[in-house]
Amino acid sequence: MHQVAIIGASGFTGAELLRICALHPELKVVAATGNTEAGNRIADLYPSLAAAYGEMTFAANDVSVIADADLVFLGLPHGASQSMVPNLRGSVKHVVDLAADFRLDDPGLYPTWYGEAHAAPELLDDFVFGLPEFFRSDLAGAELIAAPGCYVTTSSLALGPLVKAGLIEPTGIVVDAASGVSGAGRPPKPNTTFCAVDEDFTAYGLLNHRHTPEIEMAIGRHAGTDVQVLFTPHLAPMNRGILATCYARPTGSISTDDAMACLHAAYDDEPFVVVSERSPSTKATLGSNSCHVTARVDERTGWLIVIAALDNLVKGASGQAVQCANLALGLPETTGLTVAGMYP
Repeated sequence: MHQVAIIGASGFTGAELLRICALHPELKVVAATGNTEAGNRIADLYPSLAAAYGEMTFAANDVSVIADADLVFLGLPHGASQSMVPNLRGSVKHVVDLAADFRLDDPGLYPTWYGEAHAAPELLDDFVFGLPEFFRSDLAGAELIAAPGCYVTTSSLALGPLVKAGLIEPTGIVVDAASGVSGAGRPPKPNTTFCAVDEDFTAYGLLNHRHTPEIEMAIGRHAGTDVQVLFTPHLAPMNRGILATCYARPTGSISTDDAMACLHAAYDDEPFVVVSERSPSTKATLGSNSCHVTARVDERTGWLIVIAALDNLVKGASGQAVQCANLALGLPETTGLTVAGMYP
């Protein structure tokens, strides 16, 4: 049994980590922190976790709480991990960060896309990018892991195999993706209240969303080429889920069968990626660590369309973090994770 601590456990990704770890036969949560909820019971904030965590309370965010942990999950807002990781390293065997603090390999990108210089650029090269389907061998036994974001995971799994196979142009790619409101986090915001979101559908982060360079980096590193993406995210009136519709120009004459064959070759042996002619839906992935993918070639316009869906809190965040943790700890990759979604 491996002991884990969750720093930032009071947020939605933290709650999902608590839920998954409660069902995991090899992970035991020994500490869960949340500054805004310190001293309060987990069950009072999340009654859905009451049967699993009883009287356990949130601790304050402090590295001292990880003394007995073999692995630490960081579920903090962007920027917070940069000051914490240097103190965690050497004190714990494995760190899995769910924020964007250590995802990008070029420190020069942080001022442009995140508005400030990176506080620990010397650690960027030490982190493994936590997308198992692309970088599994790097994750085995890894000490420091940066789990990718939900938009990045969806878009990369959709496009990566096609770019790597040379079937589509690596530049001029368009990604339109919609997310459930949980992707904005638990703290209330004027644009994420029920009245603001209900009966509404809106685009945001136009031309400059911070996940753009991460999408380009993930696909480019997997495919071995530079990638250019125009990414537009949308907020959808649903709790959970990501649906990404991606458009690219073929490099030559290809058919839908060719595109689907490429995706099947990449993913048929992957436990958490489903390739099908069915158009993916967010509801089909709800609560699972699965990503559903399909593709079409439109001979009339010459565009290739790839569509992917996943649960932004599971495969897009906490489930993927546990998938990475399994690999780092030498456990079977699928341990504690479900491939089946909840319905209705």
